Amino acid sequence: MTNQSTAYAVLPLRDMVVFPHMIVPLFVGRDKSVRALEAVMREDKQILLVTQIDHAAEDPGTDGMYRVGVLANVLQLLKLPDGTVKVLVEGKARVRITGFVENDQHFEAEAVVLEETPGEPAAVEALTRAVGDDFERYAKIKRNVPEEALTAIADAAEPARLADLAAGHLGVDVARKQELLETLDVAERLEKVYGLMEGEISVLQVERKIKSRVKSQMERTQREYYLNEQMKAIQKELGEGEDGQNELTELEDRIKSTKFSKEAREKAEAELKKLKSMSPMSAEATVVRNYLDWLLALPWGVKSRVKKDLNRAQSILDQDHYSLDKVKERIVEYLAVQSRSAKLKGPILCLVGPPGVGKTSLGRSVAKATGREFIRISLGGVRDESEIRGHRRTYIGSMPGRIIQNMSRAGTRNPLFVLDEIDKMSMDFRGDPAS
Repeated sequence: MTNQSTAYAVLPLRDMVVFPHMIVPLFVGRDKSVRALEAVMREDKQILLVTQIDHAAEDPGTDGMYRVGVLANVLQLLKLPDGTVKVLVEGKARVRITGFVENDQHFEAEAVVLEETPGEPAAVEALTRAVGDDFERYAKIKRNVPEEALTAIADAAEPARLADLAAGHLGVDVARKQELLETLDVAERLEKVYGLMEGEISVLQVERKIKSRVKSQMERTQREYYLNEQMKAIQKELGEGEDGQNELTELEDRIKSTKFSKEAREKAEAELKKLKSMSPMSAEATVVRNYLDWLLALPWGVKSRVKKDLNRAQSILDQDHYSLDKVKERIVEYLAVQSRSAKLKGPILCLVGPPGVGKTSLGRSVAKATGREFIRISLGGVRDESEIRGHRRTYIGSMPGRIIQNMSRAGTRNPLFVLDEIDKMSMDFRGDPAS
């Protein structure tokens, strides 16, 4: 450090640290700073560049600035129409502020030039090579390092100059750069620059990987979006459009809300998946959609509450039918067994008799007595078993059989079925439904 103290006009800097050997453009807008530059240009003197501690402070004051700064030459000054000044400065030497001078026009301070210590030659040589090599890697990854900076660092013969130029282009915070500015030992400064550069390279490599991954995800998302938009446009041209998508969404919601059995749910989801991959205008899509509509129309989760009051059943049978005591007794016996045994599955009663004796009405009375829905299917004249069981789905316009149709109309999963006139079924070349 030299003992000679000289007064210099001070230019406070925000969010940046200028190092010796650096040429930097600055935009100056504060009145005091503009007046400091004007004074320097009038007197043809150097200006003292000092970083302010709080970058947001409009008027930092003497306590709001670091005590180590850089003496700089003003190479060029240009006044802009909006009142701000663009100035090109070149850092020359490190200085320490010893005290501020009273000046109403601009900041002014007494400062002494700081002398650097060279450090151990072997360490300096090794660190110089390491910093030079690492800076090339750093510049390739960061990509926004100017070409002139690469050239200047490659041509830097002095270790101190190399350290300062590399430090000036590091993407670290102001406090760390200020620490580098205040480090007078060249070997120590090179070591700190090397460490910070290694850290920055690691961060930038991770950042690049993240960006690459995000970019590929975005490209995939954009590709899917583009293809979906293309599909919508094609569907619109074919007369398909949004209605088909809305219908699929509605079917999906209905499948989720319906209380299917496990097997029925798996089948419904498989059919819906198949439907999504089809063109809405195809014949196969119509068949699948019709199948799902019938599947959803069945009363999967609705069940009538069965009444097991035998006295009530006997009373209803007596009210609805005169005599037929043996028949009514047999029906009540069957209801009694059914009420006592929970394992009795699919109970079937066969009522035989001439027309008009009350076979069908007895079935209606049993339904009334047990609280079930009543369904009557007349099989008279039926020649094709497909009318009862349903047609194959591959046929155009195929429909489910009478059993499924009536189950849908009944609205419950445990109605009372009466298969009427089974003795009047016909037989032809297509087969015998009775078999």
